[in-house]
Amino acid sequence: METTGRLGERGVAAAAQGMPADARRSVDGYLMAAFPWYGLDEAFTGPRWLMQVGAAADGIVEYGSTGHGEEPSLKVETDMDQQRFTVVVTVASRPGRDSADGTGKLEATSVSSAAWLAGSGLLSCTWPTRMERALRQDWLDQQTAIAWELADDLEGESWSQLSLPVDGVPTDFHYRESEYGWVLAGTANEDVHIGAYGRGMSAYGLGFAVVKDIARYDGQDG
Repeated sequence: METTGRLGERGVAAAAQGMPADARRSVDGYLMAAFPWYGLDEAFTGPRWLMQVGAAADGIVEYGSTGHGEEPSLKVETDMDQQRFTVVVTVASRPGRDSADGTGKLEATSVSSAAWLAGSGLLSCTWPTRMERALRQDWLDQQTAIAWELADDLEGESWSQLSLPVDGVPTDFHYRESEYGWVLAGTANEDVHIGAYGRGMSAYGLGFAVVKDIARYDGQDG
C-alpha cells in the first residue's frame, strides 16, 4: 500500500485507526473508491455504520470497512462478552506496481491483505481494557505480529474453510476463531478481496453483498 509489503499495510491501517472519528466515518472517502464496497446482505436487518477507509500516498483509496450490529467500545465499563458486531473489510485487488513517488515497488494485494486487515481490526476493538497501561502496547505489538504471521499462512492449521454466499454465489473463505472473536478472508471477484471479523455474532450463516448505496451506512437517504 503506502510502502512495500507489511510496513505499508500496517502504516495505512494505523493511520486510518488514528484518524478523528468525523474524518474516519465520512462517506466522502467511500465515494472516491474505484471498486465496489461489500457489507452483509439483506438478511441482516440491524444497524449499519461506517468505519474507515485507507488510502495510498497518492490518495487512491485502497480499502475500507463497514460495520454491522452494535458499535464496539473500548470503555472499561463495557462488557465485551455482550458486544455483537460484524465488520466487513473490502480490499481493492491490485497488482504489483510502482509507488506513487516512483522510488519503489508496491506488492500486489491478496487474500492475505484482507486477512491481515481483519485480524488487526479485531485486535483494535477487543484488546483487554483492564490491562495495565504499561503492558498494553507490548500486548498489542505481540498480538499484531501473530495476526500478521497467521495472515501470511492461510493454508496453515490455524485456518479452516468456510463457504458463505457472496452476491448469492457460494464462496470459500479462510476462517479462524480466537478468544477475541473470529476472522475470515476470501476473494469476492476480480475487483476485491473480502475480510471480516466479529464478536457475539456467528460467522456461520452470514452472507455478503455489494453495497448499493453506501449512504445507507452513513444514516443518509439516497
